[in-house]
Amino acid sequence: MISTKRKTTLSYTEFVILVSMMMSLTALSIDAMLPALSQIGSDLNVQNVNDRQLVISMIFLGLAIGQLFFGPLSDKTGRKPAIYAGLVCYIAGASLAAFAPSFSMLLVGRFLQGIGVSAPRAVTLALVRDQYQGRAMAQVMSFVMTVFILVPMIAPIMGQAILFFTGWRSIFGSFVLLALIVLVWFAIRQPETLAPENRAPFSLKRIVKTTVDIIKIRLTLGFTVTAGLVSGAFIGYLNSAQQIFQEQYALGDLFPLYFSAIAFSIGLASFLNARLVIRFGMRFLVRWSLMVITGLSIMIFGVALFTAGQPPLWLLTMYLMLAFFCIGVLFGNMNALAMEPLGNTAGLGAAIVGSLSTLISVLLGTIIGQAYNGTVLPLTAGLGILAGLSLLVVRWADG
Repeated sequence: MISTKRKTTLSYTEFVILVSMMMSLTALSIDAMLPALSQIGSDLNVQNVNDRQLVISMIFLGLAIGQLFFGPLSDKTGRKPAIYAGLVCYIAGASLAAFAPSFSMLLVGRFLQGIGVSAPRAVTLALVRDQYQGRAMAQVMSFVMTVFILVPMIAPIMGQAILFFTGWRSIFGSFVLLALIVLVWFAIRQPETLAPENRAPFSLKRIVKTTVDIIKIRLTLGFTVTAGLVSGAFIGYLNSAQQIFQEQYALGDLFPLYFSAIAFSIGLASFLNARLVIRFGMRFLVRWSLMVITGLSIMIFGVALFTAGQPPLWLLTMYLMLAFFCIGVLFGNMNALAMEPLGNTAGLGAAIVGSLSTLISVLLGTIIGQAYNGTVLPLTAGLGILAGLSLLVVRWADG
């Protein structure tokens, strides 16, 4: 028998679809914008072409800050008010970006989007945990993660399709529409899942104390930093992917297809990871994945040096697919290892680990992206260096 704790009038299928839509807002908000970066730069008179990448970085910055507060806030107010607040902030940010008269105003909108979308991202797991347990919870999260994996493959194609018919501002309009649908659907159909007697006070002192405690735990700190380094390499790729494929390799409208193929490798790794972990263990997979990324990056960097920073497109694509397959393996395992020692502070600990690793990744990913110089040298060097540093940190954490 599947053990459940049902407190909802939604059917199982409806609940999974609703939760999947909330979780997918993050990936959709990032990846659907990639084909539009060139138009945004042109329309808003962005002088430095690399500054267009801030459209991606700012949402991660908001995400890093927001998830630190929405998780604890949902423990105090209940799940629904926290998600309401986040979705309203997200809609306000998307609306501001849609009508932004300047690039700086658009970036403010993206920052607000990031803060807002951190609410469903931080609270969704608690929402599922409130209603399901055991195999039922694992089954729900499996379906949700499948949708979460598919979205990065579809989002750039959606963004490109909107650009074909209208302009980049309409992409933000689609974000507003989708968030409104989710907000109304969630408000009408989903009951509150956290009873008043089970709520905990919101305490900045508790957040600070837990953060200090986490920093003192060598294993948790090490794998939090490692998650930040690896995610930094990933954000560096997201920041520069449009310039590399659409402009450097002149793929134009074919860019979303190449991006989707590389995103598929991450999804495949996430899908296979459950079986790989049982066979090999988390630490083995983390070490080998980092070594593969480091080795591949050194090889491709060498090829890039002899090809004026532009290795053959097929070789670059294969490299990125293999490297990001390894990153797909790393994502779940690093977070699980970071959470392993936290015990009773797991809820708040997850928010702090996520926030700290995201802050590290935003900084590093922005540096890699801003270093783009019309070649793949900054990206391949960044991937190799951060993977190599991660190996050193993992050895220190396990020491």
